[in-house]
Amino acid sequence: MRRPGARWVPVRWSDLPGWDADRTAELWPALLRGCERPAAGWDAVCAEARRGAPGDDAAVRTWLQARLQPYRVESLDGAAAGLITGYFEPLVEASRTPRGKFRVPLWTPPADLATRKPYWTRQQLDTLPAAQASVRGRELAWLADPLDALILQIQGSGRLQLTQPDGTPSVVRVAYAGHNDQPYKSVGRWLIDQGELRPDQASWPGIKAWAQLNPKRVPEMLWANPRVVFFREEPLPDPNVGPRGAQGVPLTPGRSVAIDPTSVPYGSALWLDTTEPLSNTPLRRVVMAQDTGSAITGAVRVDYFWGWGSVAEQQAGRMKQPLRVWVLVPRN
Repeated sequence: MRRPGARWVPVRWSDLPGWDADRTAELWPALLRGCERPAAGWDAVCAEARRGAPGDDAAVRTWLQARLQPYRVESLDGAAAGLITGYFEPLVEASRTPRGKFRVPLWTPPADLATRKPYWTRQQLDTLPAAQASVRGRELAWLADPLDALILQIQGSGRLQLTQPDGTPSVVRVAYAGHNDQPYKSVGRWLIDQGELRPDQASWPGIKAWAQLNPKRVPEMLWANPRVVFFREEPLPDPNVGPRGAQGVPLTPGRSVAIDPTSVPYGSALWLDTTEPLSNTPLRRVVMAQDTGSAITGAVRVDYFWGWGSVAEQQAGRMKQPLRVWVLVPRN
């Protein structure tokens, strides 16, 4: 079977490494989320899934095997090895107004965003009066650290810890609302090219450590990535529900991933064979393809959603592992 960006090769269930060891029942919430907007061919499977989950991991595996067929995902030239990275939902302290240390703005989409393509670059928005005028009054919130703004833009969403005028704390979500139509460039790659970091040091913790040691060069580093993401604010009634991915459904920590939709359709189930970044132990599990990202291109390319909190940040910031992946397709 061929997709625009990949080919799928049918295999046996026994070809999936670690298939019998996954806590497969944990997939069910992500599966039901995906069934809110089912992929082509998934209607019958989703209808059965809504009737209730099987009792345990083994029962869920049996249920999946009866309804799905596994295919190995390869590039169009037959390469089955790829790359998995990780992402998370940051929690960042913010202010509604510029005050004290809070001087870095997050913007909602400018009024003329659709009429000027490409839009102003990051450097132009920081330095040119005409560019600055285009986003004046579009400030959603103010942050203390430009790297916090960058990580929100890279991750595509996040949570803001705000203090209301009466002193009451609150948390809101900011979600992706557009970008400036400029190319995404990795600041980690820039630091490597500049000879500032080795490739094994260019993780998010390594980038933050470099910035602390080189505060005067932080703008230069940030300007190396011309892309700017704009946000919209969303309420956060349930802190245990993840942000919405590109499929339009909330993401589930550890069971939702971002993919290249030319290789795998949104709403597909996938089997991953990779390792955890901190322990290097096997990470083999069934997940749902529910998001994408500008850097997620290629057949065997996945971005793994770790969730939120400090552990998720540590895992996501260091994840850059070899990957093999299988897509699980309804038999009908």
